[in-house]
Amino acid sequence: MQEPKIALVTGSSSGIGLETALLFARSGFYTYASMRNLEKSKNIKEKSIRENLPLQIIGLDVNQDESVIEAVNKIVKEKNRIDVLINNAGYGLFGALEDLTIEEIKAQFETNFFGVVRVTQKVIPVMRNKNQGGIIVNISSIGGRMSVPFLSAYNSTKFALEGLSESISYELETFGIRVILIEPGFIRTNIMNSSVLAKKSNHDSPYFQYTKKIMNHFDSMINNYSASTPPEEVAKIILNAVTSKNPNIRLTVGNDAASISQAQRNMTETEFSEMVKKQFG
Repeated sequence: MQEPKIALVTGSSSGIGLETALLFARSGFYTYASMRNLEKSKNIKEKSIRENLPLQIIGLDVNQDESVIEAVNKIVKEKNRIDVLINNAGYGLFGALEDLTIEEIKAQFETNFFGVVRVTQKVIPVMRNKNQGGIIVNISSIGGRMSVPFLSAYNSTKFALEGLSESISYELETFGIRVILIEPGFIRTNIMNSSVLAKKSNHDSPYFQYTKKIMNHFDSMINNYSASTPPEEVAKIILNAVTSKNPNIRLTVGNDAASISQAQRNMTETEFSEMVKKQFG
């Protein structure tokens, strides 16, 4: 029998990461569901045990070199390979640029961008040296193609991730390693609970009421079942991309993301800007 392929998913404690890890395990991948805080593993652990899934929960903090090295070395020691890496760990940071501190912006980049770099740099040699090829999936956002007010730090990390992914896709093609960008819109997760509001974004800030308005808009859209997409659908798109022969490098998820992408292609920059201001202003 052919040995199962090995998948590593970061940020697996909830949302997209949790559903992706479960779906991959259900589909026959031996899946390492990683997360920074193992105390948050109860949900995925219970489902994995109940369904008898080939899934192992491991600690991995994408912000810490030693944690990443330890996790990847553990997988290589146990399975001698990594076939699929899904970089999902991340969070949102709300606030006007004037209200954001350099430390807050750096922290946003540390997780959302450098966390991806840190894990990917450790996994690439495993895929390349084993001469096996592999697939790297980076969870971006439709916010990696267009920006909205009061998410400048978050949007910047996703724009950076888009550029990184496109560049390394050329570098790694020779070694049979593919890179895929997933660009979700509003996804029905608890991301707002893990999102951070700039410390200076308080009642003394001239931007406070506008920032809160944007946050409330995001919260209502995520919890609007007709407007948002369940994380299970994102997981299905990821699995389909990984198991397809020639997937596109960019895949939007959700009707809202598809509509925004289409509008951006068809409108002038001025028209698109006016649409964004109307929706998020």
